[in-house]
Amino acid sequence: MSMKTSTSRFKQRIEVQMQDTFMRESVANAQTRMFTNRQIAAEKLGQWEQWREMGMDIRNHVLEHLDYYLQQLSESVSRNGGKVFFAQTADEATDYIETIIKDKKAKKVVKSKSMVTEEISLNAMIQRNGCDVIETDLGEYILQVDDYDAPSHIVVPALHKNRYQIRDIFRDKIGYQGSEEPEALTRYVRDYIRHDFLEADIGITGCNFAVAESGTVTLVTNEGNARLATSLPKTHIAVMGMERIVPTFEELDIVISLLCRSAVGLPLTGYVTALTGPRENAHLDGPGEFHLVIIDNGRSDILGSEFKDILRCVRCAACVNTCPAYRHIGGQSYGSIYSGPIGAVLSPLLGGYEDFKELPYACSLCRACHDVCPVKIPLSDLLLKHRQKMAEQGMTPLSERMSVAAFNIINARPLLWDKTVKVGATMASGLIRNGKLPLQIGAISEWTEARDLPQPDGQSFRSWFKKRQSTPES
Repeated sequence: MSMKTSTSRFKQRIEVQMQDTFMRESVANAQTRMFTNRQIAAEKLGQWEQWREMGMDIRNHVLEHLDYYLQQLSESVSRNGGKVFFAQTADEATDYIETIIKDKKAKKVVKSKSMVTEEISLNAMIQRNGCDVIETDLGEYILQVDDYDAPSHIVVPALHKNRYQIRDIFRDKIGYQGSEEPEALTRYVRDYIRHDFLEADIGITGCNFAVAESGTVTLVTNEGNARLATSLPKTHIAVMGMERIVPTFEELDIVISLLCRSAVGLPLTGYVTALTGPRENAHLDGPGEFHLVIIDNGRSDILGSEFKDILRCVRCAACVNTCPAYRHIGGQSYGSIYSGPIGAVLSPLLGGYEDFKELPYACSLCRACHDVCPVKIPLSDLLLKHRQKMAEQGMTPLSERMSVAAFNIINARPLLWDKTVKVGATMASGLIRNGKLPLQIGAISEWTEARDLPQPDGQSFRSWFKKRQSTPES
């Protein structure tokens, strides 16, 4: 299993995305709109910082007592007639779901938007079993129809595509003949996939939060399709990361209030759905069978590490919507299903440094993400911890390690430092011309692509200051 969405090198992905003018304009407009709406929604709620404190406290409390709440959740779901499976790895989760698909002889699955199912590559397993899987979220459906294009945003996965591109995709793939108007495109897809809900054997969803006390699975969506996926198929499978728990509905109210305002700047998104077990005997609607798959997939290791705070994340993408790096390079540059600051922290933890070692450096450390996170995750601090760990493990480039080692040696010796900066100042004055050095390699080349080096006057600051002190004032 891999969260990677690209095999190309990080810098190559950035170069491609930087040339996509529509993507950059679209991302900039979306960031401005969502960030502004978030501010307005937070002001209307009032006492926003107190709400953030409550959200952080709730999430910390759950993480501190996660074993207790997992047990309580499992007992509550079982008491309601559902089945619970704890998956330590992604493979264990997909194997369990595969068993259900085979037992039900399922031919079609409808699936609502879920980051954790993307994390475990669930669609690939379903298709290997000769079973059709249909993404029911419009954004995810666009990417699926477009040969599983990679998502560019946690909440708005098809943000990088304009309506003309979507029109052409639908025309080539599903026979669309209408205009590029969003209403027409949406209406066509709604009619095109409606029969899939009626024919599906299994509905699969994620889980924004599970209420431990009642065994309720909660979905927060902008479309009503998730409700069709949970009520029409005979079997419903909900997949959740093990940390996505709240103790009671009282805490659920707080975290959902934070999530909706932080994600799209609204008091509530279109639908908040609470599902508690399979349908009861006296009811007609709902699945006859309910399964809750609770996934670890590396979260236990994170829980016991210095990166524990990242497990507070509610997947609102507020950090993405304010990140200046994301604004310029877009989500697909990250090469992970998780983009932006949250992706830069989480992807190396879940997917390993080998695949995602560049992501902690896709950040200017401006702390904007830190300031907007509704549960106060110190994202910039965690990115620095990643850089520190990689440096300690010798994963940074050899040239960088040698440069830092040389700097440490010189910096620890005042006389050597003084001589070095004097020689360096003299050499720089002779070498730098029009803001450039004659030798354009490595970090120097990348730096001067967008910036000019200052023209030095041939003396170090200490020399200048010493000379200034010795010169009598006129």
